[in-house]
Amino acid sequence: MSVADNLKKIQNSIPESVTLIAVSKTKPKEAIEEAYNAGQRIFGENKAQELKDKHAALPKDIEWHMIGRLQTNKVKYLAPYVRLIHSIDNERLIAEVDKQAKKNNRVIDVLIQVHIAREDSKTGFGFAEAYDIIKDNEFGAYENVNIRGFMGMGTLTSIETVLEEEFGKLNSLFQKCKSFKSDFDILSMGMSGDYHIALKNGSTMIRVGSSIFGARDYSNK
Repeated sequence: MSVADNLKKIQNSIPESVTLIAVSKTKPKEAIEEAYNAGQRIFGENKAQELKDKHAALPKDIEWHMIGRLQTNKVKYLAPYVRLIHSIDNERLIAEVDKQAKKNNRVIDVLIQVHIAREDSKTGFGFAEAYDIIKDNEFGAYENVNIRGFMGMGTLTSIETVLEEEFGKLNSLFQKCKSFKSDFDILSMGMSGDYHIALKNGSTMIRVGSSIFGARDYSNK
């Protein structure tokens, strides 16, 4: 199936209220253009340099999301145009996003990454930390960032009960925190292999790559 066919299949399988991010990391410009020509406008990258290069080469009405781990020294490359940063996993990073957003006269939407997986290699705030950040407005001093919700990455497993538990716990935290902030409305959970489970557990935004573009080529990355 083509990129356009894959895209349509996924779009037809998710509620209209759910935002689909086409994860284009490692994919060439031509593949993104195929998805773009099929109507997709929201794309996600996990490396700042790759995102910078693709933003320069592709249509300017694309909404770019940074979904991967972000180094503070790379924030300046994204600050002029990035729509949403999913991977805020420490205060130093959010402070830098605030600084660079101010330089660009912008307010940048961000998500707090919560560590939900059983794998230590995945980063994020703990559940109690994330709750306190929202409840007590702990990052309220940063005027050029706007925390819109949570992001979580489930364990890389085929055991659905594990993913159900992880996504369900993050959704419970999300529901508790919604009352503290009127525009706290994004729960980014679910990728190609587990987005169906994430949707059943309240995800409002899914990050899908290989199911749209096919297997990734890491040979030059």
